Amino acid sequence: MPQMPPSVSGAGPLLGHAREFLSSPETVLRRGYDEHGKIFRLRLPGPPGIVLLGPEHSRFLFAETDKRLSIRRAYPFFVHMFGADAYFLADEGEYKRQRDIVLPRLQSRQMEGHVAVMDGLTRTLIDELGDDGEIDLVNTLGPHVMNVATRCFLGSNLSNRLGDSFFAVFRRFSEGLDPLIPGWIPVPKMVRCHRARDQLRTVIGDVIRERRQHPLEPADFLQVLTEAEYANGEPVPDHRLVNLILMMIWVGYETTNGHLAWSFIDLLQNPRELQKVFDEQRRMLDPAEPLTVKRMHQLPVLDRAVHETERLHPVTVVIARRAVETIEYAGYRIPKGAVVMVPPSLTHRMPDVFPDPDRFHPDRYLDDPKVMKQLVGFGGGLHRCLGVQFAYQEIKLTVTRLLQRFDLELVDTAPIPAAGQTTKWPQSPCRVRYRRRVDAVL
Repeated sequence: MPQMPPSVSGAGPLLGHAREFLSSPETVLRRGYDEHGKIFRLRLPGPPGIVLLGPEHSRFLFAETDKRLSIRRAYPFFVHMFGADAYFLADEGEYKRQRDIVLPRLQSRQMEGHVAVMDGLTRTLIDELGDDGEIDLVNTLGPHVMNVATRCFLGSNLSNRLGDSFFAVFRRFSEGLDPLIPGWIPVPKMVRCHRARDQLRTVIGDVIRERRQHPLEPADFLQVLTEAEYANGEPVPDHRLVNLILMMIWVGYETTNGHLAWSFIDLLQNPRELQKVFDEQRRMLDPAEPLTVKRMHQLPVLDRAVHETERLHPVTVVIARRAVETIEYAGYRIPKGAVVMVPPSLTHRMPDVFPDPDRFHPDRYLDDPKVMKQLVGFGGGLHRCLGVQFAYQEIKLTVTRLLQRFDLELVDTAPIPAAGQTTKWPQSPCRVRYRRRVDAVL
């Protein structure tokens, strides 16, 4: 029987690498790569963590998901937030049934309506900003991203129901994301999370019931869900609809907000690339006209820049699965129960895949379009994020509109990712100074 992969140095006597991994995951993962290359082991309480780096190993993880690797068992700390039968936390059959309900509403035929909502809300944000001022990217864009998600998925603005605190409610809910502390332990952050969860479930449930009483024609995303049935004609229970919508809004908010903020940062730190985006806008767009899916597809320079930000600044710390049986792979043994992890931040900086990996270089995808398929920030395989195209459209549209209206300048010139296991947003303060462009039409 092969041996397990080599262990990273620095493990403690009881918790192994757990404390360091929770407080500074990038540090211990980078040390493992420097010591052992693309496959190594973290010592954790209970079964070990097996870390895989590079596209070939990412493909293994995605191909074996729902076979020898389980996504459900890798994220037990999500159950107290969303319930055991919400989307990928459900068994494989239920997951696929929910996926079949949601997927059609996130495909290209339905995206035009979502883009119209994004454009309208972004114009509203721009009007509220006025002609000049200073904003914190995360704190300003976060409520905007949430507004987009709730309008598109619920046909309603949660701020109208939760008051000005709606963004704070989701932040308290997010505090429950902790892979170490079980959700049933009544520590303060778990208590806050569960109160926020119950508040959000109540509001979403009320919206669903109201929509059933007052159907909308033509049907939007929420209308489809309120009428949703499984393939056998069985209606989807309300509690599953509530948890599914909550998960979609939360995941979209957590990931899109970070990617959007980093997209602005990367462009503002790289004036030559920013100028390329400006030039493309002037050639392809009339600022006075609405943005559409077709027009967004006419912005390949911006598209490459957004993907390069996804490469340099993935907001997910690790993509994880749990081995449901002992596996022999790449000359090593992965024991049953082990957590198998792909960290996008290191995988995206493999110099043999991405030459000059620390450089913001969007044209790498022009030189070699296939390399874009090596990005794993939004997952891969059957469980690749369903809302990835929604997120790309929102990021590109928001960047486009703000650049059409404002000259932007970073106040905090060297933002860093948030510490610990949290979603890797830029750490606040992350301020930008803005002034209306002299040629702005918006």
